[in-house]
Amino acid sequence: MSNIENAKWYVIRTYSAYEAFVQKNVEKMVENNALQDFIFDVSIPTEQVIQEKNGKRKVVERKKFPGYVFVKMIYTDQLGYLIRTIRGASGFVGPEGKALPLTMDEVKRMGLEKVHSEDFHMEVGDNVRIISGPLETFLATVEEIYPDKEKVKVIVQMFGRQTPVELEFGQIEKINN
Repeated sequence: MSNIENAKWYVIRTYSAYEAFVQKNVEKMVENNALQDFIFDVSIPTEQVIQEKNGKRKVVERKKFPGYVFVKMIYTDQLGYLIRTIRGASGFVGPEGKALPLTMDEVKRMGLEKVHSEDFHMEVGDNVRIISGPLETFLATVEEIYPDKEKVKVIVQMFGRQTPVELEFGQIEKINN
């Protein structure tokens, strides 16, 4: 019997604008074939961006990786075949289309999995680098930690002043001084 600890994230390449269609069909395949012990999550990562149109600014949600769907699964050749036959899916990302799992570092950087309180090992005063979101690559200092919300308040040096910013645990990494 397999379990989620053995599952890895894989990337399915899709035709343009077919991401949601492929996601729905993988989810249907899991449901119809009782594959819950093999496929645990199907995701299309999105981010909020500010868009300006006709002089008005609004926050819109857009796909972080257009043309790709992420699936957390225990890969088998049979499951790989079933996914590749879904209309709109053109195969897996990897050498010669062979499914190659993402590394834990890639999973963290892409924000595919939330970092939970028990996995968060930073303290107030720690120097960190922001690894995702609009402030990616900025350096900051941890000011407050909110374990219940799984968020952290950091101070970023921006525009010549210190600016407090609230981020999710998974958006920062500790820098060793």
